[in-house]
Amino acid sequence: MRIGLYPGTFDPVTHGHTDIIRRGCRLVDRLVIGVAINRDKGPLFSLEERVALIQGETAAIAASTGTEILVHPFENLLIDCARDVGASVIVRGLRAVADFEYEFQMVGMNRTLDDSIETVFLMAEARHQAIASRLVKEIARLGGDVSKFVSDPVRASLAERLSRK
Repeated sequence: MRIGLYPGTFDPVTHGHTDIIRRGCRLVDRLVIGVAINRDKGPLFSLEERVALIQGETAAIAASTGTEILVHPFENLLIDCARDVGASVIVRGLRAVADFEYEFQMVGMNRTLDDSIETVFLMAEARHQAIASRLVKEIARLGGDVSKFVSDPVRASLAERLSRK
């Protein structure tokens, strides 16, 4: 069984993320969505909320692709998480050259730590290349329409969360 790991903070999960998830499913039998517990980033959504949102977003993708999709929170090194879930490949999405420069460094470090785990880059589709969770949160915080960037359930969760702040 080919197992892939798609890591991220997913705060919140966007159409760009689900695009990479859908396309990543073509490469593996099981795709583990690694939700980073990155306290330094100060996520808007709790870990439990991010996991629930991703599970909601991926249920239909799993059904339509026949790929098993699991959501796995992690706080350790990415390479250790990949080992923990049995992944032979790490799936990463790229939007722009700036993403590549960062990811290029990460691949080098990860290959030094464990050269048996490959990293595969998927370019975001053109219509999703500008989407960043950070920008989605900012647009929502300022009362803008984020429906082009996230699903209706995620948009509703954003509105509800921001109304409490």
